Amino acid sequence: MKNAIEIKNVTKEYAHFKLDNLSLDIPAGVIVGLIGENGAGKTTLIKSILNIIHTSQGTIKRFSSKMEEEDLDVKQDIGVVLDNMFFPEILTPKDINSIMKDVYKNWDTNLFYEYLKKFGINDTQKLKTMSKGMRKKTEIATSLSHKPKLLILDEPTSGLDPVVRNEVLDIFQSFVCDEEHTILFSTHITSDLEHIADNIVFIDKGKLLMNQTRDEILDRYGILKCDISSFDKIDKKDMLRHIKHKYNYEILVDDKEKMCNKYKDFVVDKITLEDLMILMIKGEE
Repeated sequence: MKNAIEIKNVTKEYAHFKLDNLSLDIPAGVIVGLIGENGAGKTTLIKSILNIIHTSQGTIKRFSSKMEEEDLDVKQDIGVVLDNMFFPEILTPKDINSIMKDVYKNWDTNLFYEYLKKFGINDTQKLKTMSKGMRKKTEIATSLSHKPKLLILDEPTSGLDPVVRNEVLDIFQSFVCDEEHTILFSTHITSDLEHIADNIVFIDKGKLLMNQTRDEILDRYGILKCDISSFDKIDKKDMLRHIKHKYNYEILVDDKEKMCNKYKDFVVDKITLEDLMILMIKGEE
């Protein structure tokens, strides 16, 4: 399988943070969910991929092209939605269309207006008068309308109501259905990734903690729950992380089916991506 993005030994140092020797391949034709708490390095990684910031060391390739070697064709093939809108707020969607058709050779005005209609956006309304959700929908419409091969999305569904979020997620799934398009999707709404992501990349404090398929994570890991007095009955080798609450423990375990058979007197629940994040970041080994 081809890679849409190849990241090798990338480091970016700030005064109080370091993206630390991170290596990662993003396969073409999939949706990759990027998770981690605030300050974990998600936005730093995205901005490094987009060449908005320069890394201290390492290489990043997009479509097999190094950033220093890339040409305009590479940039034409990348659509972006960042957490903070990069359009001046005095613009209207109509203005955006006029600008973008001169920037992107594959810009499709008809497609852009189809998205505006689908999202209920007035093309003459200034961005500064729109709600956060409406501005986000305008960004999404813009990112899709030049027919990119790769979408890089930072919190694309924040500020959207559940109905519109589901509509947007359906659009993203349709985008990759031909297996030639790719999405890197960073979000705090982990339930969105449980619906559409193929792979999950989990980073914390600038380091890669996990890179597995969504199904591997949700099918394999579990949360074993026991009361305080029963904690010592659990083999420490079976604990990946644990959190002590007032009356019980929650324990992250691998191979939940095996744990169910081994600890028949305890409950082993299914895990969510949010559960996984909390236990991996806040739990004790």
